[in-house]
Amino acid sequence: MLSSPGRHGVSSGEIDQLRERALHELQEVTTHEALAQWHARYLGRRGEITQRLRGLGSLPADVRPQVGRALNALKETLETAYAERERIVRELELAARIEAEAVDVTLPGRRPAIGTLHPVTQMIREVTDIFAHLGFQVVEGPEVEYGYYAFDALNIPPEHPARDVWDTIFIESDQKEIVLRPHTSPMQIRVMERRKPPVRVVVPGRCYRYEAVDATHEWHFHQIEGLAVDEHITMADLKGTLAEFARQLFGRERRVRFRCDFFPFVEPGVDFAIDCMFCRGEGCRVCGGSGWIEILGAGMVHPQVLRNVGYDPERYTGWAFGMGVERLVMLKYGVPDIRYFYQGDLRFLSQFERIPI
Repeated sequence: MLSSPGRHGVSSGEIDQLRERALHELQEVTTHEALAQWHARYLGRRGEITQRLRGLGSLPADVRPQVGRALNALKETLETAYAERERIVRELELAARIEAEAVDVTLPGRRPAIGTLHPVTQMIREVTDIFAHLGFQVVEGPEVEYGYYAFDALNIPPEHPARDVWDTIFIESDQKEIVLRPHTSPMQIRVMERRKPPVRVVVPGRCYRYEAVDATHEWHFHQIEGLAVDEHITMADLKGTLAEFARQLFGRERRVRFRCDFFPFVEPGVDFAIDCMFCRGEGCRVCGGSGWIEILGAGMVHPQVLRNVGYDPERYTGWAFGMGVERLVMLKYGVPDIRYFYQGDLRFLSQFERIPI
C-alpha cells in the first residue's frame, strides 16, 4: 500500500483519481488534434505522469519504489489506452471524410467541359465556308516552301526590291533555297501548275516571318489566299466577290472601298477596306479616325505570273487576294492584341462562340 498523503506527497487515491480523469478525458477525444493535446497533458515531456516520475527522487527511500511502480503501471495503462483511442479516432475521421465526400448517385451528373475551336480556326472555317458557297474550293499547301514558289514564280526575283518587304525565315540548303513560307501566295503557282482554267480556290494556312512581336505583329500567323482564273475575268468580278464576302462576314450594311496599291504578283493591285463597324465611318481609335478599315490586298494576276505556269495571258485573266486571319478576328470581336491568341489563356479563349470540336 502507498502511504497516505502528507509529507510523502503521493497516495494510491491520488493515482486512482489521476487514472480516472485521464481515461475519462481520453474517451471524449474525437480528433487527432485533441488526441495530441491529451498526450501532451499526461504523457508528454511536461505531462503529469512525467512530472511525477521526475519527482520520485524527493520521496523517502522506503516509499519511492512503491510510488514508482504505481506511476509506471499508470503510464503503461494510459499508453495502451492512447494507442487504442488513436485507432478509433482514425476510423472516426475516415468515416466522416467518406460521408462528406459521398456521391449521391441519384443526382444528375455534371456536364464535362467540352473543348472548342480556337477563334482563329473558327474564323478560317467561317471565311472558307463563305467562299465555298461562292464556288471556291479549299486547298492547302506546305509550310516549308522552295524560294521559287515563295518568290521567283510570283514575279519577285532575287534582285527585286520588294523581296525585302517579307522578313523571311530561311532554312539552310546546299541545293535549293528553302524557306518557311512568308505568305500563302506560293499556292497560287502550285495550283495553276497542276490545273487548267477555270481555277477558283481559297488557301488557308500558317505563315512565318522574322519580325519583332508586338500588339499587331506575330512571327507566325495565318492567311487566306484566294485565286480565280478563267477567260473574261475582270476587276468587276473581283470587286463583286470581295464586297459580298465582306457583307456576309461583317454585316449586310457594310460599305466597301477599293484603292490602288502595289503587289509584285498583281497588276493592277488594290487594297480593300470596309467602313468601320465600331464608329460607322465617323472616325474612331480603331480606324485611326479615317472611318475605314483595310482588311486585305488584292488585284489582277500579273501576266508574267500566268506565263510562269504556262497560261496564255492573252486568253486567260484572273485575280487574287490575301488576308490575315488574326486581323479579321481582331476586327470582328474588338481584340486589342494579337498575342492573346497564342498565350493559351482560357479566360480569353472562352469568350468566343463555343463551337464543339
